[in-house]
Amino acid sequence: MTREDHGRAHSVPGRSTLSLASVLAEPARRYPDNTAVIERDEHVTYRELWEQVRRYAAVLAARGVEPGDRVAIAAPNVIDFVRSYYAVHTLGAVVVPVPLLLVPDEAAYLLGDSAAELMIAHTGQLELGRGCAERAGIPLITVGERAGGDEPSLTDLAASAEPVPSFATRGPDDPAVIFYTSGTTGRPKGAVLTQLNMVMNATVNAFDANDTRSDDRVLGCLPLFHVFGQTVSLNTTFRAAATLVLQPQFDPLEALNLIRDHEITQLNGVPTMYIRMLEAAPDDLEVPSLRLCISGGAALPVAVLERFNKRFGTQILEGYGLSETSPTATVNQPVHGVRPGTVGHPLWGIDVEIADAAVDERIELLGPGEDGEVVVRGHNVFAGYLGNPEATEAVLVDGWFRTGDIGRKDTEGFLSIVDRKKDLIIRNGYNVYPREVEELLVRHPGVAQAAVIGLPDEQRGEEICAVVVPDGGTDGEDDDTLAEKAIIEWAAERTAHHKYPRRVVFVDELPLGPSHKVLKRELRVRVGAGLPRS
Repeated sequence: MTREDHGRAHSVPGRSTLSLASVLAEPARRYPDNTAVIERDEHVTYRELWEQVRRYAAVLAARGVEPGDRVAIAAPNVIDFVRSYYAVHTLGAVVVPVPLLLVPDEAAYLLGDSAAELMIAHTGQLELGRGCAERAGIPLITVGERAGGDEPSLTDLAASAEPVPSFATRGPDDPAVIFYTSGTTGRPKGAVLTQLNMVMNATVNAFDANDTRSDDRVLGCLPLFHVFGQTVSLNTTFRAAATLVLQPQFDPLEALNLIRDHEITQLNGVPTMYIRMLEAAPDDLEVPSLRLCISGGAALPVAVLERFNKRFGTQILEGYGLSETSPTATVNQPVHGVRPGTVGHPLWGIDVEIADAAVDERIELLGPGEDGEVVVRGHNVFAGYLGNPEATEAVLVDGWFRTGDIGRKDTEGFLSIVDRKKDLIIRNGYNVYPREVEELLVRHPGVAQAAVIGLPDEQRGEEICAVVVPDGGTDGEDDDTLAEKAIIEWAAERTAHHKYPRRVVFVDELPLGPSHKVLKRELRVRVGAGLPRS
């Protein structure tokens, strides 16, 4: 599929239509006085937000933005991200979110590959915004408080603009957002998500998975440039006409205080966030309003889930998905029962099965209890990788999306993710799944976090190495040596001979990507080069 196939088509009169902008327009019509979003002291109702968005859209339209155009956004979790995001969708254009941890050269690649025609940057991200816009040769417009410079301000111009009357007509298969993958195997690829992908995933998350209600308050601490935060926090909250409380940058203690002070009822996060909140929580802090938490993005150790539920009197439901699945494919849903250690059942309208991972050219489904590659089909599966038909054809096979994850389903339909296909460790011919070893290690009283990787070994092919963040820390080489021996012996007593780590490396923190996932590829490089403890 070409870039033109993924974005330039305008809607054809007479065909069915669907727009992600309706996720905001509908609650503005039906619940205009509900609070839509809160950022620090600023509270904005749905009526106010929809008018502001249409003013932003008017400014963008005056600058030439049309349906199908790509518009990049670089902003933290602030209301101006929300205004800009829905303004782009109101015009029928396509959002290209820019991860804020990128350097300008990396971000410029995203702009060039997506053929973005305009860059919207928050004034707190001007170095990134200016740098990548200049390299890509496209205009820049800012949002937020003035911070110097000659760039036009969308915020200022919108104050006197006449709002556009409504949102542009789009088709269900027209693109809505282009999310760039992390690029672990080369250049990042642009995953094209359609209007149908985004609207339906928000809908089933709101009403089937999360049971979100209009009086709920959801903490927006996941980065909105990421598909998890954008769909499950932002769009899902608005789909239910609930209130989103934004945290511009995640801090565990501040997040807990926001939950308490705003009586947050729902929290969406990745495992590292739940771990850090447990570590940061004062003994006297209570959050009785918190009824539901969703975890995704990476494996959540059962021990962490149990500790968090007990400490805060809530329930974490673990789910599963990828950028290419909008993102949610499965989640533990009370209607089907909840089983910690699994990622539950597929959402409405989505099929998830296990296929033979050794067969690439077709899908051969396996039965309950068998390990294989997780495959997905349904309204959530993306349109393809932008301008990369070979990569698209490799993952879209026989109507299924091949996730690259190894999993199994039990006889009751609960899905367990065993590990990433590429993270599999083969030691002496035996398969070792890092997640299983990590689940074991975090139950050790001296381990706060663990990431297990395979290192090259002449005799065994690969050797198992655990990179550990200690619980309480250790000081000095002798202490680390003793602690390493103790952890290895402890693990050897509790798992099969081929599974326990033969090496333990201690670090103060694990390297995280923009979505707070552990960067195992970086750990492999650092450990192989002699990892310093930092």
